[in-house]
Amino acid sequence: MAKKQFKAESKRLLEMMINSIYTHREIFLRELISNASDAIDKIYYKALTDENLTFDKDSYYIKVAADKEKRILTISDSGIGMTKEELENNLGTIAKSGSFAFKNENELKDGHDIIGQFGVGFYSAFMVADNVAVTTKALGSDEAYKWESNGADGYTIKSCEKASVGTEITLTIKENTEDENFDEYLEEYRLKAIIKKYSDFIRYPIKMDVTERKLKEGTDNEWEEVQEEQTINSMVPIWRKNKNELTDEDYENFYKEKHYGFDKPLKHLHIKVDGAVRYNAILYIPENMPFDYYTKEYEKGLELYSSGVLIMDKCADLLPDYFSFVKGMVDSEDLSLNISREMLQHDRQLKVIAKNIKKKIKNELQSLLKNEREKYEKFYHSFGRQLKYGVYSDFGANKEELQDLLLFYSSKEKKLVSLEEYVSRMPEDQKYIYYASGDTHERIEKLPQTELVADKGYEILYFTEDIDEFAIKMLMKYNEKEFKSVSSGDLGIEAEENEKDASEEKENKELFEEMKNILSGKVKDVRVSKRLKNHPVCLASDGEVSIEMEKILQAMPDNQNIKADKILEINVNHEVFHSLKTSFENDKEKLALYTNLLYNQALLIEGLPVNDPVEFTNDICKIMV
Repeated sequence: MAKKQFKAESKRLLEMMINSIYTHREIFLRELISNASDAIDKIYYKALTDENLTFDKDSYYIKVAADKEKRILTISDSGIGMTKEELENNLGTIAKSGSFAFKNENELKDGHDIIGQFGVGFYSAFMVADNVAVTTKALGSDEAYKWESNGADGYTIKSCEKASVGTEITLTIKENTEDENFDEYLEEYRLKAIIKKYSDFIRYPIKMDVTERKLKEGTDNEWEEVQEEQTINSMVPIWRKNKNELTDEDYENFYKEKHYGFDKPLKHLHIKVDGAVRYNAILYIPENMPFDYYTKEYEKGLELYSSGVLIMDKCADLLPDYFSFVKGMVDSEDLSLNISREMLQHDRQLKVIAKNIKKKIKNELQSLLKNEREKYEKFYHSFGRQLKYGVYSDFGANKEELQDLLLFYSSKEKKLVSLEEYVSRMPEDQKYIYYASGDTHERIEKLPQTELVADKGYEILYFTEDIDEFAIKMLMKYNEKEFKSVSSGDLGIEAEENEKDASEEKENKELFEEMKNILSGKVKDVRVSKRLKNHPVCLASDGEVSIEMEKILQAMPDNQNIKADKILEINVNHEVFHSLKTSFENDKEKLALYTNLLYNQALLIEGLPVNDPVEFTNDICKIMV
């Protein structure tokens, strides 16, 4: 029989189809199963308008079978089948879709949708097969036909025998090469995995003969391998069920089945939207952080389905980075798929879905914070850092979206509090939201800089993560209240002894100038402290870069040596100050010793490294002898 040439294009086009369009070879099975599902759907739609035709869903199925010895993989269905003319038109013309034509001719209802649009999915079979044969018998026809091709060279169509209506596709799987293992597409476990991954929610049963190890009948310990036909797919996806049919356990089981995490999710969201873009979604807020969450290997994104068929494993566009911890899936019939059904052709629908999902997640987190505080704090322990990154990133574009989700440890409450809770407790005379930065709550509590603010009875937020102060600098204010570090040059607290401080500053101007010269550029200034009560000395910062931010920036690779403008503050009411005055008047060498000791002491309190530890220890020895 003479071979017919493909109508549409040449060998080059088919090569492009099978080598360039699809990212993963395993996609071929998804495409062939989706086509088989479409073929059954077509009978369903015909039955809606043909009173002589009844549709009994239990009579329809898709069967996958592998013969390892002959290297044959078969995908068969009990769908509508094809006539000789349809074989010629649909398979003889690359990129002509019979499903697409059927959709245009029939009004689709009842939540059924025929996926195939472009007519190229079938040709993905040539990625794994040397020969593809299609045996088919159309509904209402007595004749059957066989279409066969080895690839771009062309195809043949001939009459054949087939007992039942439907289509059987037979693939002769390629031999292995150095780079490719084609044997996997004949392995039972691999075929099951591909079906579960991409086609688990096809609405008709996908059957396979599965090998099971069982006790031999009549024996106690003799085992045998038996093949049993099993349905591999789940068919009815959980997201298409009514919420009142489902329990928390159902959602948790789905979380485990889909391998979204090894933990138990804190919360789930089941979303059904019938707006401009229709979609269903099940989203999970995990309890624990994945081990690779803050590494470049971590991939954010939700599973994306089109009418129950997996299109993308990780659709990153559905989630903003600051909600990248969310797991789950989205299924929509309204997506504009590209030719390979792997990516979206237009992203308008995706943006609508993503915007809605972002809003739903935020609302759920706010509800969790308000109504289930303990659960929210568990979540925040794992992912609060990511919310802070969200505030800081993109030049603060998302800060208003996230500010009410932030929590910080409170000096008064001794627990995590929200910014709203802090502001609601502020005394009338308090101008700023005060915070202090350090490695631990215990270290911050001992900082000399906290003395005056605490003495005024003001609450202080403790920042212990490296991102905290950067996020707050980007936030700038909350509810019209600015943030102020306790180490800031100006605390905004009107001291009762302002005049006395000014007098002390003026009276000891020469002493402070001398100390500044001794420290030779290490500090921007030396001055009287308005914040110290019991400690003799502390460091304050002047400008946008705080001392804590300097520590973080210095620890980064390829740092730009950015430093805070440091102010050495002296408590003029401390006994140490009298020693400074005496040495300034009588012993300049001792003044230098005391000045360096006080500066190094202030560095240690801040958790900064002493520039010369040997010199520091020698200085301590000098005052001991």
